[in-house]
Amino acid sequence: MMEINWKHLPGEDTINRTVLPNGITVLCSENFNSPSVVISGYLQTGSQLDPPNKYGLALFTSYGLMNGTINRRFQRIYSDLESAGASFGFGASVQTTGFGGRALVEDLDLLLNTLSDCLQWPVFPPRQFRRLKAQFLTGLQMRQQDTADQASMKFDEILFKDHPYGIPEDGYFETVLNITRNDLSRFHKQTYSPHGMVICIVGAIHAAQATELVYKILGGWKNPEYVNPPEIPSIPVITEPVRVHLPIPGKVQVDLIMGNYGPSRTSEDFLAASLANNILGQFGMMGRIGSAVREKSGLAYHASTSLNAWTQGGSWEISAGLHPNNVEKAISIIKQEVSSFVNSGVTEEELADAKANYIGWLPLSVESNNGVASAIIKMERFQLGFNYLREYPQRIERFSQQDIQQVAKKYLDPESMVIISAGPPLTGESS
Repeated sequence: MMEINWKHLPGEDTINRTVLPNGITVLCSENFNSPSVVISGYLQTGSQLDPPNKYGLALFTSYGLMNGTINRRFQRIYSDLESAGASFGFGASVQTTGFGGRALVEDLDLLLNTLSDCLQWPVFPPRQFRRLKAQFLTGLQMRQQDTADQASMKFDEILFKDHPYGIPEDGYFETVLNITRNDLSRFHKQTYSPHGMVICIVGAIHAAQATELVYKILGGWKNPEYVNPPEIPSIPVITEPVRVHLPIPGKVQVDLIMGNYGPSRTSEDFLAASLANNILGQFGMMGRIGSAVREKSGLAYHASTSLNAWTQGGSWEISAGLHPNNVEKAISIIKQEVSSFVNSGVTEEELADAKANYIGWLPLSVESNNGVASAIIKMERFQLGFNYLREYPQRIERFSQQDIQQVAKKYLDPESMVIISAGPPLTGESS
């Protein structure tokens, strides 16, 4: 195992966790080597709660929170932040609405007051609502002409069917068109609550002081209209291969995405699958896939793999940018490479390189307050344990070549892949 000093990493003895009476979990990690402070966190609301005719509502609502409140107008919110050299923002995913900000430690109360004001008292001013909706719709129109976005969206729609993971968080042009200002207000009143909220503070402030400040500013928040979100459903499984091409006239490049289901973030398979993914399509010049499709065959502008993992499952994807004439040949080579990966496994050298890459990268990922906050949030959200980072080398080193092959066999099947391409019309392709 590589000799690295892990004592500086966040762990059980450096992460302070407090649950406030109103349900907010406060996580604090002290770092007096930096004059700044970072806050990051999430609420238990997201796009899984969007009505079918108004997909995009959760994300739209999160973007509108800072457009004005009972206490401050849009211009005042942003001028207060800018004058302090601070930043803050919201966003939404399938199951959570996230927030994050950064400031000098003496302006932590500014960040927390901004968070509190926007969470409790947004008014979604009509003028700002119209502006935001126009921007939203313009972005969705642009997405319709983006080959990579279209391929990715169709891949998710087919792999996950009607499951929330298969529906884009930003919705569709037609569904966002249906969203009204009252929809934002209603969604906020019914789904925003301190219940299950998590906030992490990292920087040059004592944990007790930071926790007390959160309690002072957010401890009185309650929402009697809040409705507990339903459990996210199981993912419907498809076992037959699917091949779809989305013709987008006027394009010269085809974006290809193909893959299978992947493990959830909490699955025991996740770390092994992550190592396998690194070898297959990330390490060096994008692993075996990059070598086979781009370097050796010269068929792709880019080629790589990715592992996307959420609470209920995920996807294991291979993507490539191709000339239209190279699409079918590239698909064939990728299938052959995946088949070889599954049936023959990985070499001792490949696994050693992947392990060294993962273990060596980890300390770099938590060098900043942002990195520490992100790591702590993941440990809390996925219940990984606060010593997860310190135990990471042992977790990684324990995997054998057989473990990697076993997890690849479990999730990757070149004969049952969902294969989506988007770009210029292709002769003989289904659509």
